[in-house]
Amino acid sequence: MGLSWQQGPLAVGAVGRFLVPDPLPGRLLYAEPLRRRMRVRFGGEWIADSDDVVLLHEPGRYPVAYFPPGAIADGVLLSGEHTTRHRDLGLTTWYTVRAGTGDKQRAAYQHVELPDHAGELKARVAFAWRAMDAFYEEDERIVGHAADSYHRIDIRRTSRHLTVHHAGQVVADTSRPLALYESGFAPRWYVPREDTDESALTPVEGQTFCPYKGLCSYYDIGSARRAAWSYENAWTEVRRVSGLISFEPDKAEVHIDGTRLRPEPGQSVVAHGIDRDLTPDELAPGKDT
Repeated sequence: MGLSWQQGPLAVGAVGRFLVPDPLPGRLLYAEPLRRRMRVRFGGEWIADSDDVVLLHEPGRYPVAYFPPGAIADGVLLSGEHTTRHRDLGLTTWYTVRAGTGDKQRAAYQHVELPDHAGELKARVAFAWRAMDAFYEEDERIVGHAADSYHRIDIRRTSRHLTVHHAGQVVADTSRPLALYESGFAPRWYVPREDTDESALTPVEGQTFCPYKGLCSYYDIGSARRAAWSYENAWTEVRRVSGLISFEPDKAEVHIDGTRLRPEPGQSVVAHGIDRDLTPDELAPGKDT
């Protein structure tokens, strides 16, 4: 997903390659101005507000937003004794964040011995995403992680013939699927419910969410666990797939124009990093969305 996650160009498992004569370093970090106003809420108060945020792209992690010290409310950051060492950025000091009704240890951090080539992050502070109440771009809440400006989703109407079978049963048959193209992923195909045998789908407990698409529900198909999924109320940017069904090609037989789809390497989604334990709870009613 995006620049450095999944199979993006700076990811460890990049699907493409840079056409240069010499190999690139195994890890490339990329920092750039976000060019969006970002705000942080904690303890019922606004604790950071800036349109001078720097976004760090690091292989295997979602982007991280770094705030200039002048954008952080006075008295919010309390020095702690906990330190870690970033493999590329050196010694990292962690802070307790205290504001309003909130008090959280190890909730913000700063790289205090940056190498000369990483000056863009000098004196800047990042807040652990899960430790905060919420992050906003302007007045809209951003859920899950800082938005990756290189992450893109395109949805295209197609007349290609898609069929889904499992254990000899026709589960779906359509000539009007929607193709969803998402950065870092192979195409996903979404089928109208009218072209699906819904009696073959058994809803299961447990949901996930995508920071770009919304809350996802799952279905078993016979013995195939979570072989299908649906964004029943997809977010505005991808509203066209709301309520449609998509199928896992490694758990059911999915054919496009007679050619069976196979899973592609590097396509599994894995929560990664110290503040990446994403759960659907963040989308629950009353979560200040």
